Amino acid sequence: MNRSRVASPALALLLAAVIPYVSGCDALEQGGPEAGSAPDTSHGRAVSPLANPDGTEPGLAALTSEADKANARKLIQGLTTKRRGPKTGYERDEFGHAWMDTADGVPLARNGCDTRNDLLKLHGRHVQFRSGSDCVVVAMDLYDPYTGEDIAWKKSKAAEVQIDHVVPLSYSWQMGAVRWPENKRKQLANDVLNLLPVEGRANSAKRDSGPASWLPPNKKIRCAYAVRFAQVATKYALPVTAPDKAAMLRQCGG
Repeated sequence: MNRSRVASPALALLLAAVIPYVSGCDALEQGGPEAGSAPDTSHGRAVSPLANPDGTEPGLAALTSEADKANARKLIQGLTTKRRGPKTGYERDEFGHAWMDTADGVPLARNGCDTRNDLLKLHGRHVQFRSGSDCVVVAMDLYDPYTGEDIAWKKSKAAEVQIDHVVPLSYSWQMGAVRWPENKRKQLANDVLNLLPVEGRANSAKRDSGPASWLPPNKKIRCAYAVRFAQVATKYALPVTAPDKAAMLRQCGG
């Protein structure tokens, strides 16, 4: 007797019942066809800063291989150093009004959506928008690389997620941005390379510190954070302090 032929009708019925549910799970995991949802950008899909030189990919993935850490050190070693200057004259408005969409020369500018909401859409998962809008984010899930925690965020508690300037604006002012033209300062303030949505308390604790004074609580991400800091400094020809450079190198095994 051929057992496989006897079993095949029952097997066919089983597969017919199961396959639609399997397909449905696949659709959910891939983001599915649900209207108003953004693609899944959980920390499992976060991109290494070395593979994301313009900051337009989601997340901040840890650097774990020795080759990546060697490349990180090479980038950091290329930074120039100087003493931190005075904060005299610094005002947030020197970098344009917050989250402007008109800072030309940076990704996502002039797309009809302000910088903050652009960042929430880029990095968030299960993004929900205000009714009638494809811009204003009212809820999302966020993996915060600084703390290693998942945050279920709602606009009603907006301060739970804040947008961090990786190279703080006050820091840049003291390191030379005081002499920049206004349009360059606006670019730095709205460049996705220099921006990450993170837990509000972590951002508040950082204030305008450089890497020698503050590093993300999540130790696994510290080398990646140093790389992102160095990428911004390199792009804008900003020096860093000698202690900051040394701290960045240490995070990447230097």
